[in-house]
Amino acid sequence: MTESGVLILIVLGLAVIIGLWAVSAYNGLVVARNRYQNAYAQIDVQLKRRYDLIPNLVECVKGYMAHEKAALEAVVNARAAAFGAAQRAAARPGDPTAMKQLSEAETQLSGALGRLIAVAEAYPDLKANQNMLSLQEELSSTENKVSFARQAYNDAVTAYNNRRQTFPTAIAANLFGFGEAALLETAPAERAAPKVSFS
Repeated sequence: MTESGVLILIVLGLAVIIGLWAVSAYNGLVVARNRYQNAYAQIDVQLKRRYDLIPNLVECVKGYMAHEKAALEAVVNARAAAFGAAQRAAARPGDPTAMKQLSEAETQLSGALGRLIAVAEAYPDLKANQNMLSLQEELSSTENKVSFARQAYNDAVTAYNNRRQTFPTAIAANLFGFGEAALLETAPAERAAPKVSFS
């Protein structure tokens, strides 16, 4: 075999190795991206359940708290904003802007729900209402499921980002346009330590 023939075989062998590596890197990135998108879909399912429970809660307390219109409206408005943010996030899981908007909207909704529940505590008949107790239990259970789904999503995003940032897969990620995915972080308002006063 001639020297040029050996050189051609070496170049072809390297091209095949690089091609196989590129296919493997690309497929690994696709699998990692699909994992975090699926993990977000699990959050989306739980958020939808939460959004579906809120109108029932509002209807349940409406009769008892007719003069607490501001608290009821705050929950309805926060639910609408959170639902819209969740739809935008579902359309683009991992998008930093969508994840930030969802986090902020969810913080507003949690605050409004918390205020509504606190106001409801002042109504003994409402506190004893079986529907109210059942809805509170379902909301609490759903909140736990959202927390677990959020953790699974963040784990999947971290694995994806680690894969796309490590060498040599980072080359394939940049070449094929695999952008960084954003975590679904707690909004700054949720991170603030509660103020306690005994005065």
